[in-house]
Amino acid sequence: MKDLNEIVSHFNIEGTVKEISPLGAGLINDTYKVLTNEKETDDYVLQRINHIIFQDVELMQNNIQRVTDQIRKKLKERGETDIKRKTLTIIPAKDGKLYYFDGSSYWRITILIKNSKSYEAVTPEFSYYTGKAFGDFQNMLVDIPGKPLGATIPNFHNMEFRLEQFKDAIKDNKAGRLEKVQWIVDELMNRADEMCKAERLNREGKLPKRITHCDTKVNNMLFDATTDDFLCVIDLDTTMPGYVLSDFGDFMRTAGNTAAEDETDLTKISLNMDIFKSFTKGYVESAKPFLERIEIENLPYGAKLLTYMQTVRFLTDYLNGDVYYKIKSAEHNWERTLAQFTLLKSIEEKEPQMMEFIDQMLASN
Repeated sequence: MKDLNEIVSHFNIEGTVKEISPLGAGLINDTYKVLTNEKETDDYVLQRINHIIFQDVELMQNNIQRVTDQIRKKLKERGETDIKRKTLTIIPAKDGKLYYFDGSSYWRITILIKNSKSYEAVTPEFSYYTGKAFGDFQNMLVDIPGKPLGATIPNFHNMEFRLEQFKDAIKDNKAGRLEKVQWIVDELMNRADEMCKAERLNREGKLPKRITHCDTKVNNMLFDATTDDFLCVIDLDTTMPGYVLSDFGDFMRTAGNTAAEDETDLTKISLNMDIFKSFTKGYVESAKPFLERIEIENLPYGAKLLTYMQTVRFLTDYLNGDVYYKIKSAEHNWERTLAQFTLLKSIEEKEPQMMEFIDQMLASN
């Protein structure tokens, strides 16, 4: 731990370091808990930033600072208490930057939110509160001052861009797998035009970009370990301009799936309509101060879009020889592709039910 202590010494923390230990099992960044000796001082979270994925660390950290400053401002205006536990707090390095570069790696420190916990799965009731939390997160950021936030991963949820990558993978066929998967390539390409609708609507000035989280999983929320009350949204690395359809759709793709992302028994996979209804109700209640009708009407499309996008991304990686996603077996990306495509078909089948629910919500407001 000597090197980690040296890293921490470059930040403006209070107190002296007692212990540094691994925290969580994140797939992107390496994370550590930093405990201090003094009772009156905070404990901290130290992270090594994956700058292969997040190539502009300064832009990302500036985004996070602006986002958390705006949330703090909104919470104060509401008369909220315990604000330190309701948004992340970045600790700057001693040179004033929001990160420290040791010559090979980028590091950052935030205050540890004490007496908090997260969840990996949701019930329909819990989905309602999750929807309210993410809707409120977007609502607090809709009028963030200054220039637009930068894109921490350019084209991250741009379907046109993902399809160009897919077409290149099909053309190159680097792993020699195209013949085996040609049937699903055809299925996906048949849907390609429809799935680029969001980008077209934006160019036509009909679908606005908001500040979106872009990784709306329930485990990116913290709750009070004693009361179970919602505290804050975390993991803000991909918070950047995007469509509300992305945040909504990504939650449906993950939490609304009745099985795991890589489930091999495809009969277990479908969209949980109770999760859809609960999350949608909570989300629209919190986000309605800024949502336009076109955004609400296209929420079911968002569920299709993000599931389709992830199917395309898994299959692209499979065709390229598994160079992006970590895999547990040679066929892991193919298994993921089949699972996501099965979920996509379930969403398509249930789209009339989803639209009926949306129409009922709009009629009652």
